[in-house]
Amino acid sequence: MPKRVDHEERRSQIAEALVRVAGRRGLHAVGMRDVAAEAGVSLRLVQYYFQTKENLLLYGLEHLAAGLGARVAERLRAVGQDPGPRAMIEALLMESLPTDEASRTFHIVYTSYAALALTDEALAAQPFIDNPNAAEDALTALLQQAVDAKLAPPDTDPRTEAISLLAMSAGLGTSILVGQRTQESAASVLRHHLDRLFPALR
Repeated sequence: MPKRVDHEERRSQIAEALVRVAGRRGLHAVGMRDVAAEAGVSLRLVQYYFQTKENLLLYGLEHLAAGLGARVAERLRAVGQDPGPRAMIEALLMESLPTDEASRTFHIVYTSYAALALTDEALAAQPFIDNPNAAEDALTALLQQAVDAKLAPPDTDPRTEAISLLAMSAGLGTSILVGQRTQESAASVLRHHLDRLFPALR
């Protein structure tokens, strides 16, 4: 009896190969043949599942975001039950810094997607900013919880602070990649600002 193929698992395998190659060479330099070789499958199989490079890139973007979500969830589980808004925000921001192979690859490839979307019509036509908007909404909700629980000052603007934290995290991540600062110093900057937002927990 022939072995049953898990098509979603195969698609994820190919998307993971795309992410690995793009992390080494940059997304602009990756072709479907490169991805097939990295995944250990035929070019024909990659074309069967995705038809075009644009389809592969779009699925790869979803795969990349899902991987970040899973790593954030794992970091939160390590913190413990009911960690509170401060710990949850810190977990999300720290996971987005390139401090290990997985987060470094995420930062490189996601930045490559953003740059490519500026000139690629197929990528530009997609809801590329949905995931950043979701992260902003999540941080805003957590900061609002902190204000309501009197863990943060009552005059805190949760939306503005969420935008600021995400922009800071992205900039710090890039500064780590280019060697401007260490992982430890970047993490220290983020914690400094969280201390400012959560004076009741200092």
